[in-house]
Amino acid sequence: MNYFELLLLSLSLAMDCFAVSCSSGVTQPKLKPKYVLFFAFCFGFFQAMMPVIGWFCGEAVVHYLSRFTNWIAFAILAFIGGKMIWEGIRNDEGEDKTDMTKLGTVMLLSIATSIDALAVGFGFSMVKNVNIWWAVFNIGIVSFIVSLFGFYLAKKMSKHIRANIAEIIGGCVLVSIGFKILLGF
Repeated sequence: MNYFELLLLSLSLAMDCFAVSCSSGVTQPKLKPKYVLFFAFCFGFFQAMMPVIGWFCGEAVVHYLSRFTNWIAFAILAFIGGKMIWEGIRNDEGEDKTDMTKLGTVMLLSIATSIDALAVGFGFSMVKNVNIWWAVFNIGIVSFIVSLFGFYLAKKMSKHIRANIAEIIGGCVLVSIGFKILLGF
């Protein structure tokens, strides 16, 4: 996996963070910077740690599945991408406001937005040319930056942005990367 592909994957995984950050920026535009930094850090941290957990789990079973790794990686990425697209399409505009000042809320959102990264980590264990540590570093940093950007962009443009579009784009990129792995490029 080259750096451009890793960057696209990182951006795709960060789209959930972006969507949550946008909704927070729209619904809580006066949120103090310390809370914005904290939730961006949590999103980046969990996005980085989940692939490591998935990678270790995948390493334990990869020798049993080696003949099917391209298909498995494709299935995982296509499923996650499809799920992101579906959720972006059926997004409720009348969702309740999420209080980003509560630790429990931030932790639950961090975990929920990083579940797809767990599956990507499992897929990483089946692809030979992936440096897991470089990948998770990039995923974490990109997720942190995208979370900050999403909040401040939504805060400034709260009347014109739709967070579900970010999720649809992220899902399309994940499906595309899945096809690339399946076809062996």
